[in-house]
Amino acid sequence: MDRLPDWPNTATMMLSLARHWARRPFLRHFRDGAWHATSWGEFGARVGALARGLRAAGIVAGDRVVIVAENRPEFPISEVALQALRAVPVPTYVTNTVADHAHILRDSGASAAIVSTASLAAKLRAAGPLDLLICMEPAPGTLLWSDLAADDLGFADIAAEAALIPKGALAAILYTSGTGGAPRGVMLPHRALIANCRSAFELVRPLNLADEVYLSFLPLSHAYEHTVGQFFLPLTGTEIVYARGVEHLAADMLSIRPTIMTMVPRILEVIRARILGQVAREKPWKQRLFHAAIAIGRKRVEGQGLALWERLADPLLDRLVRRTLRARFGGRFRAAMSGGARLEPEVGRFFQAIGIQLMQGYGQTEAGPVISAVSPLSIRVDTVGQPLENVEVRIAEDGEILVRGDLVMDGYWGRPEDTARALRNGWLHTGDIGTRDADGFLHITDRKKDLIVLSGGENVAPARIEGLLIAEPAIAQAVVAGDGCASLSALLVPAEGFDETAVAQAVSAVNQHLSVTERVRRHALVPPFTLENGLLTATQKIRRALVIQAHQALLAELAGGTRKG
Repeated sequence: MDRLPDWPNTATMMLSLARHWARRPFLRHFRDGAWHATSWGEFGARVGALARGLRAAGIVAGDRVVIVAENRPEFPISEVALQALRAVPVPTYVTNTVADHAHILRDSGASAAIVSTASLAAKLRAAGPLDLLICMEPAPGTLLWSDLAADDLGFADIAAEAALIPKGALAAILYTSGTGGAPRGVMLPHRALIANCRSAFELVRPLNLADEVYLSFLPLSHAYEHTVGQFFLPLTGTEIVYARGVEHLAADMLSIRPTIMTMVPRILEVIRARILGQVAREKPWKQRLFHAAIAIGRKRVEGQGLALWERLADPLLDRLVRRTLRARFGGRFRAAMSGGARLEPEVGRFFQAIGIQLMQGYGQTEAGPVISAVSPLSIRVDTVGQPLENVEVRIAEDGEILVRGDLVMDGYWGRPEDTARALRNGWLHTGDIGTRDADGFLHITDRKKDLIVLSGGENVAPARIEGLLIAEPAIAQAVVAGDGCASLSALLVPAEGFDETAVAQAVSAVNQHLSVTERVRRHALVPPFTLENGLLTATQKIRRALVIQAHQALLAELAGGTRKG
């Protein structure tokens, strides 16, 4: 479509599309050894049926309902059905611990949950009291999702109700880690999600998205995928295919042959590293062909002039080398959108050189989440692009990035003081430090808060992990690091009388209480942080940034897989 209608809310948007594109393919997922397609019309019918079933089960406007499921059609059906009833979806991760779920249930006040498996149902029951627990597979003490979504009455009645929901109504609560380590519920109104979709639509208009196939593998509970993969790309007519998991991603790309994907830097880094590793094992003449293809492709992308021999060789190198590399993505791949963490420019240049458009973006859950992105008309890998249309960005005196616009959250659920700190005079204080160049492109240079963003896009608050570590008798001090890395590392000061073995056992014990992304994968023993060496404040607080700076080389070794005792 050339122009987006003025939808009042995301439920109305999705149900309008279901009516307009009834026979058009929408969702595809793998089940029982085969891929199964869901049309837009079927999606709308299931939303209508589930909404009526949820209402009959006791869900009313304002209820917070936790959703814990892998990427599958039932996830967006559940979320849109809840939104149509004016209930509030609270998507969260399948990798959460029982303690994580307990915090979210307690903090949000949710008394109902929709989960995908019996094991997740057991986790939610252990996390806290629930009035209603719905499972997508048979599980003791739960209502079966398919039973609630069983009628065939269509969705006209539910769509009519949804159309009355204003843009300012609460659409979802997405939990993100706070500076103190406790996850906070970001209240995103419909206007924030709609604004993000509208601005992103204008950004990618030059790509002429139509009949695209999108392979979705980031969790739908992640703010990035929640907006881009669940609401934005569908409104362009893109078919959404849910990957079977990261472990099957390479095979799924070959079988699905996607045309577009969202990526986190870690995936791009892994793909590039595997390619380079395989090339290193090839015969010398093949290595020379590869490096020539990359070098010439990079010069062409960067607008550098090509020598005569390079212009003559370029088409042949593209056929022999670059096309083979693009075939790993299925052979139809047009563009990738990278976000969730910092992308190393050299990685971006590599994919540009082989002929894949790579658009990097920047955002956070509190802003819908996309704040800026690189346009396909002016791709640069050294920046996170210009602010989206109708998004205001300015740099404060201390370098903090401030954001204003319809995309900004209403605040943190039940946390007025945190909200007041984050939202001041209409501006969202992102906690990130950045600059804007003469062309208005945004560059992220640092983070004001200690929040760690792993290369896979996961946000991790180190304070909680450090607190658990120093609670162990064997550990006196701890600093957790890993920003931009694949996993967390820790610099540990052993307590008097304890050795490396005792510390390793303590780390292992702490890891049992952490989610997968929070676990400390490698650690090193270091000298104490003291007033004398400048790594401790007068009030006995560890200077995290200075500790990390002082141990840069050691942390680099840990990130590379070397453990120091």
